[in-house]
Amino acid sequence: MVARTRLGRAERVVVAGHLDTVPIADNYPSRLENGVLHGIGTADMKGGVAVGLRLAATVPAPVRDVTYVFYECEEVEAERNGLKRITDERPELLAADFAVLMEPTSATVEGGCQGTMRVDVATTGVRAHAARGWMGANAIHAAAPVLARLVAYEPREPDVEGLRYRESVNAIGIAGGVAGNVIPDRCVVTVNHRFAPDHDEAAAFRFLEDFFAGFELTLMDSAPGARPGLDLPAAASFVAAIGGQPGPKFGWTDVARFAQLGIAAVNYGPGNPNVAHARHEHVAVAEIGECETKMRAWLTAAPGPE
Repeated sequence: MVARTRLGRAERVVVAGHLDTVPIADNYPSRLENGVLHGIGTADMKGGVAVGLRLAATVPAPVRDVTYVFYECEEVEAERNGLKRITDERPELLAADFAVLMEPTSATVEGGCQGTMRVDVATTGVRAHAARGWMGANAIHAAAPVLARLVAYEPREPDVEGLRYRESVNAIGIAGGVAGNVIPDRCVVTVNHRFAPDHDEAAAFRFLEDFFAGFELTLMDSAPGARPGLDLPAAASFVAAIGGQPGPKFGWTDVARFAQLGIAAVNYGPGNPNVAHARHEHVAVAEIGECETKMRAWLTAAPGPE
């Protein structure tokens, strides 16, 4: 859903958020207890979407023209992303000077985002009867070195434009097996790599090739990161209006998609990103109110000098 003001202002900003969540994990329906809303998507990112909707409904004459964008499929592979569909089919709808992704940031500005890459690491063996396992080679057992490398991984923590990112490489799935009486001849470990924005996708894949040297690698999904860009005039003005000390965004967000369009963008919204996707996901109602108040003040105050 895209809704735009047409007030002829000198500056246009995008306020965006995704509507989908990760799968339910015994945390639905949501519940409100002592000023804290618990449940699936409360932090990532229904709280931020609520702020955007509230602003759209109650700020009729902002000093900046605003494009509100709410979209689907951010939490799945990049190809299905709703904002990508708009970018591909109607890019003019996203034309703007600046964008705010209402992702959970604990109500502080987070700059840029890390890239994300998903690969399948395959091991092979020889099928045999399980009663005569020595006649074959077990592909699941052959995955042990893959898991050992993941356990021993030490994250890179580069400084990018004054923000310190922390990379990660994690197994997020494993599949193998034929039947209860067969030694498996193939096993696949699915790995997710979150890489800092000083690396592009090609560099991230080269790292994984080196990290899993000797194993068959298949690239399944990838999306680039985005450098912070907090020194750009529109971003610097927003940071000054919100206040606080900006930090890095460790996850991937559509800030990267706006960066590819040449639009400065930041992450800012209610909810602790450390509880996103967790069973105990939650957001403080007061933090939702804080973000609304600061965003309202920014949208109704005169833009700073370029």
